Amino acid sequence: MSRAEYPRPQFVRSEWINLNGKWQFEFDDKNEGWKEKYANQEKLTREINVPFVYQSELSGINDRTIHEYIWYKKEIELDHPHDKETLLHFGAVDYYCKVYVNGQFVGEHEGGHTSFHFNISDKLVKGKQTIAVFVHDPFDDETIPRGKQFWEKESRGIWYTNSTGIWQTVWIEQLDKEHIESVKFTSDFDHGMVSIDLLISDFTNLIEENRFLNYTISYKDIMIAEDQIKLNSHNVKRAIDIMQNKIFRSNFHDAGFAWTPENPNLFDVKLELVNDAGHVLDTIKSYFGYRKVHSENGMVFLNNKPYYQKLVLDQGYWPEGLLTAPSASDFKRDIELAKEIGFNGCRKHQKTEDPLFLYYADTLGFLVWGECASAPVYTEKAATRLMKEWVEIVERDYNHPSIVTWVPLNESWGVPNIHADKKQQQFSKTMYHMLHAIDGTRLVISNDGWEATTTDICAIHNYNHGNHDEKDKYRYFKEALSSVENLLSYAHGKWQVYANGYSHQGEPIMLTEFGGIGFKVDDQKGWGYTSVETVEEYIRDYRRIMEAIYQSKGLWGYCYTQLTDVEQEINGILTYNRKPKCDLSILREINNQFYPNRLPVVLKQRKD
Repeated sequence: MSRAEYPRPQFVRSEWINLNGKWQFEFDDKNEGWKEKYANQEKLTREINVPFVYQSELSGINDRTIHEYIWYKKEIELDHPHDKETLLHFGAVDYYCKVYVNGQFVGEHEGGHTSFHFNISDKLVKGKQTIAVFVHDPFDDETIPRGKQFWEKESRGIWYTNSTGIWQTVWIEQLDKEHIESVKFTSDFDHGMVSIDLLISDFTNLIEENRFLNYTISYKDIMIAEDQIKLNSHNVKRAIDIMQNKIFRSNFHDAGFAWTPENPNLFDVKLELVNDAGHVLDTIKSYFGYRKVHSENGMVFLNNKPYYQKLVLDQGYWPEGLLTAPSASDFKRDIELAKEIGFNGCRKHQKTEDPLFLYYADTLGFLVWGECASAPVYTEKAATRLMKEWVEIVERDYNHPSIVTWVPLNESWGVPNIHADKKQQQFSKTMYHMLHAIDGTRLVISNDGWEATTTDICAIHNYNHGNHDEKDKYRYFKEALSSVENLLSYAHGKWQVYANGYSHQGEPIMLTEFGGIGFKVDDQKGWGYTSVETVEEYIRDYRRIMEAIYQSKGLWGYCYTQLTDVEQEINGILTYNRKPKCDLSILREINNQFYPNRLPVVLKQRKD
């Protein structure tokens, strides 16, 4: 099995070369590959199926032992057109890599979860090309943003098998030297506008000769806007009135043209870079969703309407592929199952997910809270690494309408002393303000779970619902969620809701981790936050927990733990293989309960 799907659905070119599949492979435990010149060596001794990490079954190796240094190598047939630029793309490589083409160094990248590419044009030869990749994944370096990947030899608790090396698609594009490098779409929902911010490659002919950008924007079969722009800069910015079409102008906000989970409407975009002779130099197909996200009066609003978020925690692991889904259809199926249960979105937990997942979230209608793997400790190096990775995340995923919230920190991971440590508090605030500075279209949570600083959502974790026979514990859980005052003052664990010196400023309150009912199916072994033995008990406990959520006059949404089992965790609604543990329609009925409007309480809280 090999991943064959086009890897970048938000920025599509018709011609590309997929390099997934069989690569040569080598463990280099003594880090002697440099001496042995693996980049130039004719053959490595093993074989691996890219883009699956060696720890996974689908890689063909399935070795869970620790190997910090590894090498990949692949020979390909590739023309060497001198009038083209050849770009070598990597979806993600965990954690640090160096890339060589025909034995020559072309570049390096640090960060295990974001995409990058290199221009390899000047390294190509006639005929066969050899690509070599060296990877270093420090197993016990806790300053690395590693998320749920464990730094010990065996998975346990909430920690899972680590992933080393290439885990998303590798591919090549050959482009005209004059091409479109990137595009950003920003909706101005209140004024019926969308802005396009586009970057053209740096070429001298832009000034000396005429170059034009043609664009078309369409909604289904309706042409919304089209124009040609004469370029006088490498950066093109254009604000477009998408209500100029009479069908849209009369009833735009009421006719369902905006993007929501219930109606995931998308606008198709075609961009062409052309020269003065009319020759097309580059063509990009993309899309955007027209939507607005903001908070006020203690509620999250989607397109200026209060929107109650019913999220599910999604770890994004698969038994055969670990961090890598066996195919893009697996992303689609996970979203369809979550929607079938009655969830309208997910919190993608401690993982920056493959763009194909986000594509299906966009097209199927599924809210996403984007998260990044955290480092376990706080050091200046760890802080710098996390900030760098977040800049790359926003750059890659900015255009996906499904993403409505960024979550840079979780449960004080990487900031363990944030309650009183001013330095760590400043880092939390810096992440919050930095993300708003580079992306003004989404909400940002400063520290999901507890000990928040400046934040757009007060995100609380509470697993203290107890087993069915623990009546007092459940009563306290229910009471703690019942009102804004109780949510902010009752103990939800051993941590306070806000860090020292910070307090609730009227932001919406959500319960963003809870539940986690352990229920083993077949011969599973593992744990949950509470446990049941039968399907009937599972449904009973799910109903009991959700009734405590829905009776709350203080909550404005939730995120249930979790969609699937993962390794030793058996607290998913679905098994690790995505088998439902009960009739999902029953859970959907429970999730569709009425939720009370507690707007007057929050308004009063804001005045305080």
